[in-house]
Amino acid sequence: MSDATNNQGIPEPEGTADVIETDYEIGQDNIETKIGPFGLDIHNPVFAISGLTIIAFVFYALALPDQAGEFFGWLRPALTTTFDWFFLGSANIFVLFCLALIVLPVGNVRIGGADATPDYSYAGWFAMLFAAGMGIGLMFFGVLEPVYHMAISAPLGVPSPFAEDGSIIPENVEAARQMGLAATIYHWGLHPWAIYAVVALALALFSYNKGLPLTIRSAFYPILGERVWGWPGHIIDILAVFATLFGLATSLGFGAQQANAGLDHVFGVPVNTTVQVLLITGITAVALISVLRGLDGGVKLLSEINMIIAALLLLFVLFAAGATNILSDFANGLIGYAKDIVPLSNPIGREDTGYMQGWTSFYWAWWISWSPFVGMFIARVSRGRTVREFVVCVLLIPSLVCILWMATFGGAAIEQVLTDPANSPVKAQVIDSYNPPMSLFAMLEGLPMAYITSVIGIVLVIVFFVTSSDSGSLVIDTITAGGKVDAPVPQRVFWCIFEGAVAIVLLLGGGLGALQAMVISTGLPFTVVLLLMCWAIWKGLAAERRA
Repeated sequence: MSDATNNQGIPEPEGTADVIETDYEIGQDNIETKIGPFGLDIHNPVFAISGLTIIAFVFYALALPDQAGEFFGWLRPALTTTFDWFFLGSANIFVLFCLALIVLPVGNVRIGGADATPDYSYAGWFAMLFAAGMGIGLMFFGVLEPVYHMAISAPLGVPSPFAEDGSIIPENVEAARQMGLAATIYHWGLHPWAIYAVVALALALFSYNKGLPLTIRSAFYPILGERVWGWPGHIIDILAVFATLFGLATSLGFGAQQANAGLDHVFGVPVNTTVQVLLITGITAVALISVLRGLDGGVKLLSEINMIIAALLLLFVLFAAGATNILSDFANGLIGYAKDIVPLSNPIGREDTGYMQGWTSFYWAWWISWSPFVGMFIARVSRGRTVREFVVCVLLIPSLVCILWMATFGGAAIEQVLTDPANSPVKAQVIDSYNPPMSLFAMLEGLPMAYITSVIGIVLVIVFFVTSSDSGSLVIDTITAGGKVDAPVPQRVFWCIFEGAVAIVLLLGGGLGALQAMVISTGLPFTVVLLLMCWAIWKGLAAERRA
């Protein structure tokens, strides 16, 4: 490994490792310049193409909002109905690939070299994997999705427990309740974490074992050879930037809408795009302060605050809603998930197209677009683990956390809906009027101390917003700086600002539909990248010494 690589914070392999000999050095294609007190260290042409394209997109959506809204309105259903089979089939491949790595001999390969030791204890590592699984999505969908799937979307044709007149059909309740949780767990369980594991393993293996830059293109060296430093690699990294940025923008848009709904619920702040734009602007400004404070003073501190608040809210809902019922829902949801994972994963011949196209296709595209972001985080904390250990823990630990969250918040909401449907705020917001941003606060309204917990919910959404924006700008900056992990701060500031700008123009240009349309459109080509990445990982592992 070259000294330039060492200087970028990537340690040399310990013990035997299949280090790739290449003349390429991190930053050799970068443009370094000094503008006043600020410096730039950007990859040419990845930064230029990515940055200019994003700027052009923002100005297009602002200049022609009606045309942009019409385009986004057409794009999402066009993609989900045409490529639903591709998203579902690809996600199945990622799960099977990860399961194969667990049972095959290549699972003995150690990340960081044959003699590498873990950088973190199991407790610390599990805590960071847990942190990777938390985000705005859990806050936004934790109540919405289990109730919606129970009552409306009819996954696998399971009937709703509600008759047309709103009364309950007793014989449908048990199956619908279990399916509501199982269909939600499917979207937050093994499939998304297999997607993240593929990207994380590729980044970790080719950086810590092969001595290549910490960037997406490095994983393709076994396929492309030295061409990976040319235009094929540029295209891969540019796709990674677009996927990550639009995936983050989607989360930020969800967060702004939910924060706005909470502020309206608690303080009477009106719900409209103006308030949401102001929220994104203000919270992006806070994220910029976090960027300027650096990793330890910014992201790390906010993440720790995040974890504590989220854990306290989870425990409150668990006990306030009845721990026995919640844990029963957790168990029943897992049983339903295990029973129905194969039919839920089937990409062809389905009649429940509302669930498959409207939810699953979007989710898989969203997870794929988030994969460089989450994958890089997981890769950086997993050195020293064997591939088998890595895959098992990355699949199971965050999945169980997400499932517990969904069972707690979704189970509490389902209980409220079925116990007193006529007076349930959750039923009014999710089933009767479909107001997703209000679903969490509607559930909290049915529990003690609703005012306090709603304020906590708003704070949690905002802090998730800040940490996602800060961490995401770091990942995008690493990619557009050619793999450098200590590039000048102004570059991260640029990406942080434009993450917020993209979220704003998507909200103005079509709301939730626009956010979902763009994440699907960027997730589609990046799915191809991930499929090829599985082949590259296999070739890379085959050349490594097994413990």
